[in-house]
Amino acid sequence: MLQSLSIRDFVIVSKLDLEFQPGFTVLTGETGAGKSILIDALSLALGARGEGGVTRVGCDKAEISVMFDIVRHTEVRAWLQQSELEGDSGELVLRRVVYADGRSRAFINGTPVTVQQLKDIGEMLVDIYSQNAHHSLLKLATQRQILDEFGGLAAVAGEVAVKYRHWHHLHELRLSLEKNAAAYADELAGLRDDTRELSQLAFVAAEWDELQQEHTRLSNGAELIKNGEACLELLSEGDLSALSQLAHIQHKLQTMHEYDASLTEALETLDSGMIQLQEASRSISRYVQHVDLDPSRLNEVEARIQAIHAAARKYRVAVEDLPDLLLTFQARMAELAEVEDSKALAEQEAQAFSEYTQLAEKLSAGRKRAAATLHEKITAEMQRLSLSGGKFVVELSPQPPGANGLEQVEFMVAGHAGVLPRPLNKVASGGELSRISLAIRVVTAQQGGVPTMIFDEVDVGIGGGVAEVVGNLLKQLGVERQVLVITHLPQVAALGQHHLRVSKALVNEQTLSNIEQLDDGQRIEEIARMLGGLEITDTTRKHATEMLGFA
Repeated sequence: MLQSLSIRDFVIVSKLDLEFQPGFTVLTGETGAGKSILIDALSLALGARGEGGVTRVGCDKAEISVMFDIVRHTEVRAWLQQSELEGDSGELVLRRVVYADGRSRAFINGTPVTVQQLKDIGEMLVDIYSQNAHHSLLKLATQRQILDEFGGLAAVAGEVAVKYRHWHHLHELRLSLEKNAAAYADELAGLRDDTRELSQLAFVAAEWDELQQEHTRLSNGAELIKNGEACLELLSEGDLSALSQLAHIQHKLQTMHEYDASLTEALETLDSGMIQLQEASRSISRYVQHVDLDPSRLNEVEARIQAIHAAARKYRVAVEDLPDLLLTFQARMAELAEVEDSKALAEQEAQAFSEYTQLAEKLSAGRKRAAATLHEKITAEMQRLSLSGGKFVVELSPQPPGANGLEQVEFMVAGHAGVLPRPLNKVASGGELSRISLAIRVVTAQQGGVPTMIFDEVDVGIGGGVAEVVGNLLKQLGVERQVLVITHLPQVAALGQHHLRVSKALVNEQTLSNIEQLDDGQRIEEIARMLGGLEITDTTRKHATEMLGFA
């Protein structure tokens, strides 16, 4: 859900901070007050292409930030985690900075990102329904998803995609085998020899460090013994060894201690040091006695190291990578062994295609039923939305077997009687498209989807009772989604749960736009203005009060 919007130095907005509520919010204001600024700013924050001229006069940059509550939006949280862009728990902040020279920068939770990343996540959060604005409903993939979710077919569609990928893998494997049978046989024979060689080598990565350490120790055994004996001579075995010198000092200190007890600490420290030196002497003595001078073991270690080096050179890998290379060879052998028998592979492929086809046909049947229901319900809603004689059709066009099933799903509409249905993205009128989109969203609202919807121009070309129908539909949609509507119709505005008003004023010889939340009294005045024009009378106020009371 959209929680807040912050705009700085954007077009004719100096500073604007807005908080949004769940449910149905209306946005009204005089023509030219800047209602489209809200959509333009949000679009930029959601990854729309930036254009020059959006910075306020005299400013070097414009900045837009939006915050969303994503606690219940698992798809967005998964995307953020996968992209390593997670922020505070349950919150998401998108930010866009557009400079006066047309350059722009994008941020997700404070981390610089590409505009495409901003767009990718933005399409999961907000749908903007207005002429020339991006929204996901025009995409065939979204239309297919809406139909599948409406018909309770999402799980089946997912299984169809899995079955198709499995069959396609086997199909490509068989074709490749038939084309490269001789080459595969040669590759398999070579892999068997290579695998046998590496298996006999039986090298594990942990062995390498141990071998090198042992080789160093064996190669320098005589030097180690010589130096060890020299250490013992200096430490404990020579006439002037360190321990004999310290024993002499100890004797002197004990004599002094008899006359001055303050030497206790020095004497104890010396005693402790002598104990440690004696232990070191014993440890060195044991080491010297056990140093290995076995020439045959040295030869064995050197031969082992040479064998490992030779294998690494042969296969052109680092020594440490030899165990992984063996695993790679074994995996490739298993794959080639699986395809070695083309007849068995063909049987597997046929079985996989049969499983795919059965499931895809089940999906097709479900889509056909769901399409008929959608046609009926959305066509009915279109009649209520001043699209008399209009028709909505879900066209299921056969296509070759694919991950999405056996047909292409496309929404087709006719705006009025006597017109052939055309693809939804070919509808020319922005208001007509918005109302059709509204009908689709109201009918399918309970089947998941984008949590925030913004409608612009939904009231173009309608009025009277139809306007009230639109308002009630939007209010109904607000039960399932967060809905923000820019409207010129008092019938729609009166039904909003929350009301924002756009106004503009001349400040320091600059025209600036502002948006404010209206209380009950202010709403009466605004509805009255929309009803009565420039002159607001007691009658229009009374009418506005009645409309809000009914709402």
